[in-house]
Amino acid sequence: MQIKTILWREWRFFLHRFWKITTSQLVTPILYIITFGIGLGDKLEVGGQPYLFFLMPGILSMVTMRNSYYAVSMRIMLGRLNDKSFETYIYAPMKMSSLTFGYLLAGTLRGLYAGAFIFIISFFTKRAIDITFTLVFMLVLNSLLFSAIGFIASMVVDTHYDLSRFTNMVITPMSFLCGTFYQVSGLPKIFKWIIELLPLTHTTRLIRGVSFGYGVDYFSLLIVLIYIFFLTVIAIRICYREITY
Repeated sequence: MQIKTILWREWRFFLHRFWKITTSQLVTPILYIITFGIGLGDKLEVGGQPYLFFLMPGILSMVTMRNSYYAVSMRIMLGRLNDKSFETYIYAPMKMSSLTFGYLLAGTLRGLYAGAFIFIISFFTKRAIDITFTLVFMLVLNSLLFSAIGFIASMVVDTHYDLSRFTNMVITPMSFLCGTFYQVSGLPKIFKWIIELLPLTHTTRLIRGVSFGYGVDYFSLLIVLIYIFFLTVIAIRICYREITY
């Protein structure tokens, strides 16, 4: 019931700002697809396939990542620092695990909503991505992971600038470095080792592998599940720490 309460609140917020949220989610992926995909898609090849075919799963990974992260981090930050509404959850008779899971699920749903537009756009580019249960599951994991990162980031920052700094130093570099636009295998070893530590590298690999029909990379799947577990535990512990202050 507690989780449903948070989901209902976020659902009402989404409905109230439906067009603003929808249009903002469309602009960035369309620009990337036009610039890198359509502009270069017929001229470049990756693995014997047109670049646009390679790019689509990467865009799908990046869009679900960014929207799930922002959906959670911005909502919690504004609730904590601006209108102080987040404190009502902290002091209410609510389990901190329910509070955490509620926001993580809300962020995951927002990530999937943004991803749905990529499926639609891919259809019009003649590089349609087949929707399968496995692919949707990988998108859920990607959105859930970055919802947890957004939750933690928004709970530890003290100002809007701190969250913006975290986004610019962590989320934005991952958007470009983790194989969304290129193959990580082509990088020098030292950079490849660093990038292999980043979560988006593994979620992008899973999404692209399933999209191409290569199957599931179980090592990357294990890494993603470990990330989700520990990030969720950290998020819950931060909520309990908030109670004691």
